[in-house]
Amino acid sequence: MQALRSDEQIREVNTRYHDVAASGYDRKWGIDFGPTGRAQVLAKARKGLGARLDHGFARALEVGAGTGYFGLHLTQAGFIAELTCTDISAGMLEALGANAGRLGLETVQTVRADAERLPFADRSFDLVLGHAILHHLPDLDRAFGEFRRVLRPGGRILFAGEPSSLGDRIARLPKRAALLAAPLWRRALGAAPIDTPDDQQQPAAGAHRLEAEVDIHTFTPGQLERLARGAGLVDVDVRGEELLANWFGWFNRGLEATAADTDVPWWWRQYAFRGYLCLQKLDRAALEPHLPTGLFYNLLLTGGRPEDS
Repeated sequence: MQALRSDEQIREVNTRYHDVAASGYDRKWGIDFGPTGRAQVLAKARKGLGARLDHGFARALEVGAGTGYFGLHLTQAGFIAELTCTDISAGMLEALGANAGRLGLETVQTVRADAERLPFADRSFDLVLGHAILHHLPDLDRAFGEFRRVLRPGGRILFAGEPSSLGDRIARLPKRAALLAAPLWRRALGAAPIDTPDDQQQPAAGAHRLEAEVDIHTFTPGQLERLARGAGLVDVDVRGEELLANWFGWFNRGLEATAADTDVPWWWRQYAFRGYLCLQKLDRAALEPHLPTGLFYNLLLTGGRPEDS
């Protein structure tokens, strides 16, 4: 991951990138608000929260919520009664609000906020959650302090989709392989190479260039655990997710990123998506229970605020 300049510059680049990327974000990353996407989210939540999920959460805060993938599914499934979603990007919150409206969710509110300076009272939420957000934050110690502060005693945190240091290094191999294979792949599909127009004329192109700058951390499992425990959280657990599915997914995404979006056929997208789901099931059943946590690409972190604090 690339180290950026000051904390404020990191926040500014994150805001700019996500504002521009918001309108096409769900399509780019295959974010699904139907039954398949909900099953994905609930499986992760069940893995992290166990039986606690069945009791539900009266008030939850999703930090760096993006377009709402994690929190909206949990709310629609009835596990969250009232959901507050924050993001540093106004564009992402606008997209999230539109998604919540389409899903008919009336107990969701959005607040533009920095994860390191949450504008909420102490002990406000039963659950603080996020998906693929921690690796964007410059001041992680401060952020975890905020997560604990706004949690009620006995409340839980759930963060998923955080890149592991070793898993990220391994993932560079399928990414490089995709770049080598891309010309042949495009020729076979009859897809034109993606244009690279001036950023002022095509803001999406500028967002693509900024993407490498907004991912500023990878983590070992021990680093995530120390951050959570250092903030005063207890019952901390870090698990690994996705190995084969990740290699398959990054290879296919690497290919797709080189082609004009409208030239990638429907059947290819179905193959890539369904293949990913099949390998994800294999990872869960055969690999995740037995291999070292840090080997996997994604890390899932859970913990809680002590009842007596």
